[in-house]
Amino acid sequence: QVQLVESGGGLVQPGGSLRLSCAASGSIFRINAMGWYRQAPGKQRELVATFTSGGTTNYADSVKGRFTISRDNAKNTVFLQMNSLKPEDTAVYLCMCNARSLGTTYNYWGQGTQVTVSS
Repeated sequence: QVQLVESGGGLVQPGGSLRLSCAASGSIFRINAMGWYRQAPGKQRELVATFTSGGTTNYADSVKGRFTISRDNAKNTVFLQMNSLKPEDTAVYLCMCNARSLGTTYNYWGQGTQVTVSS
């Protein structure tokens, strides 16, 4: 089993910044990918930014140039630095970790952290 603990959400004005973090713990044999998705009310869940095990990053077009994903491999933690936030970035941000644990590879999800961009 893998547990994900997220932190860093909140309310920010347009143009502001927030930093999210997500730490994975538990019986982790290997992390294949880790990153962030988001889901706004009435919309489908969408990829924001992810890391693969090889270090490749993938960003949604809507956040390129504004958001940066980084990681601390020793602590199984990923960070999402969000700059120049827009009202349309408002959503629940969910951490995802594709990991091999106890012989099974699975997508684990955090509970989510609310990000609200509003004046």
